[in-house]
Amino acid sequence: MAHEPLVFSIAPYDYLGDAIAAGAGWERGQVQRRTFPDGEHYLRILSDPADRDVVLVGGTVDDACTLELYDLACGLCNGGAYRLRMVMPFYGYSTMERAVRAGEVVTAKTRARLLSAIPQASRGNQVFLLDLHVSAVAHYFEGALRPVHVYGKAVVLEACRRLGGDDFVLACTDAGRAKWVESLANDLGVQAAFVYKRRVDGHLTEVTGVSAAVAGKRVVIYDDMIRTGGSLINAAAAYRDAGAAAIDAVATHGVFPGDSVDRIRRSGLFGRLVVTDSHPRAIACRSEFVEVGTIAPTLVQHLKENR
Repeated sequence: MAHEPLVFSIAPYDYLGDAIAAGAGWERGQVQRRTFPDGEHYLRILSDPADRDVVLVGGTVDDACTLELYDLACGLCNGGAYRLRMVMPFYGYSTMERAVRAGEVVTAKTRARLLSAIPQASRGNQVFLLDLHVSAVAHYFEGALRPVHVYGKAVVLEACRRLGGDDFVLACTDAGRAKWVESLANDLGVQAAFVYKRRVDGHLTEVTGVSAAVAGKRVVIYDDMIRTGGSLINAAAAYRDAGAAAIDAVATHGVFPGDSVDRIRRSGLFGRLVVTDSHPRAIACRSEFVEVGTIAPTLVQHLKENR
């Protein structure tokens, strides 16, 4: 039996599969893909997974990614992998973790149930989840699939320190993230701040205040995920109005749909955004304004610690 893991990935995450395999010194698994004229997909696993410890990298970015992850995982287990470890740097639908109105589908749970249906390898299946928007999502995985919540704290702290220097305020977009940002601020030895919001109606909120003195200070805003940037821009405007001298932002997940990055840049509020490569869109948006750091060493560390 080969002892070193064999690393596969879904197509949009080939960049991270390459980085994990190279960083750990593990063999890279190969997959053949084709799309038929009617839109159906063909997958063939070219590297034999039999009696191998298999790592499969892929996030549930969209339905196509989710299904490729599921199909490949099933194929690897059916092909004889003695252990399957799915590395999921981004878990889509993580904000749909509970029903607020009658009839709403809790998609975070239904996706977890789908992935829990993957056949079990002889030594078990694991899923490594990075900086979940809501940590309780890890408990939605069922049966023998064991979740491991990976915190990207080391990468986030390094980025915040590099942007802020020795004296800055670590801030968040709303009070809901205050506890996590306070923990990061304590590790950095800096002051934490958050904004107070008031709901105007069912769709809109307005900022009513800032929790800490930021006048004349450099502010680094942390959020686990940047999507359209609306909440980020509103919070940054509040910190600017409170006298912040400069504002940057750090996030684990840079989702950036559509023209989100241009919208954030046009606000004129930010010097730089720093995100990780947990989402393929972050790679596509990399520029002098959007800096992308790799989460691969953190993931390799957790994979090696959970062997």
